[in-house]
Amino acid sequence: MSDDVVVNHCFVDEAGDTTVFGRKGRILVGTEGCSTYFMLGVARIPDPAAAALGRLRSELLADPYFGGVPSMQPQARKTALCFHAKDDPQEVRREVFRLLPSLGARVHVVVRRKMALVQMAHRCGAADPNFRLNPDQIYDGMVIRLFQGVLHKADHNRIVFARRGKSDRVKALGEAIAQAQRKFEKRVGRACGKPVAVESAYLTLSPCLQVIDYYLWALQRAWEQGEYRFFDLLRDGYSVIADLDDQQRPGGKWYGRSTPLDWEKVRTS
Repeated sequence: MSDDVVVNHCFVDEAGDTTVFGRKGRILVGTEGCSTYFMLGVARIPDPAAAALGRLRSELLADPYFGGVPSMQPQARKTALCFHAKDDPQEVRREVFRLLPSLGARVHVVVRRKMALVQMAHRCGAADPNFRLNPDQIYDGMVIRLFQGVLHKADHNRIVFARRGKSDRVKALGEAIAQAQRKFEKRVGRACGKPVAVESAYLTLSPCLQVIDYYLWALQRAWEQGEYRFFDLLRDGYSVIADLDDQQRPGGKWYGRSTPLDWEKVRTS
């Protein structure tokens, strides 16, 4: 690809899960081990970010201070292979947070309130007794919302999704991306589709997925637990955060630089 071609490198991951119901229809949202929100985020990151992450991990692995830390041992298949916010030791996490703002990531996140999914399931179930919430449909719907208005700004788009489970779902994800493009074109009234390459990879094989993993972890800690210090370290990297189930306005509430998050209102609404 020539030097004058603008490539949009996008890396997608999730925080929380789509679990809503347990056995016999019991609502699990809010119980121990079940998240209250499900988040999907994309980080647009320049290519050199992968090299910077690799250098940092090599430096930390060579540091005698971490010599006896279990997650830093190759056999543990954790920090020694890749950065993962929930598994990394606190000292490692701090070093990653120091590095992240320098990588130039622009992060866009969409959030579903899982109690809203419960209400939707009850409404649909009343109309159709065979209705069941489908986790892939929830995820793909969020992909469509996430990528509307993102893909027309570059000559070529490369989108890497963090792999979920055994199936890479590349075909289905590609269809969701195409639908996002069509919806955007309908909104602006003109054709502006650009080529898109969709991939699926594990964090260990695509280093820049580790960046969006950290941004989502920081946002989740703030939203779910009221612990804001990690989010504050990365605040400038979040371009848009969309609370899709906030009822203040149709389509949810969208936050950006001109409308910063009011955590008290977000967590109590």
